[in-house]
Amino acid sequence: MSTPSSPCIGVCTIDDGHALCLGCGRTLDEIAAWGTLSEPQRRALMAELPARLAADGRPALDAEAGHP
Repeated sequence: MSTPSSPCIGVCTIDDGHALCLGCGRTLDEIAAWGTLSEPQRRALMAELPARLAADGRPALDAEAGHP
């Protein structure tokens, strides 16, 4: 069985201004629901994260590798 994909890079700090994790770009609700999402749902959400982070002026993450 393969490990579920995750955008987490271990920088788990929520930006109060945007309510997004500074490391991965997910909201608290998305982080909390992560374990209940199917792999296709996780991948779809991960595809959105680079644009979220870039919109805040942060470097976009490589969603597959979990790093810039």
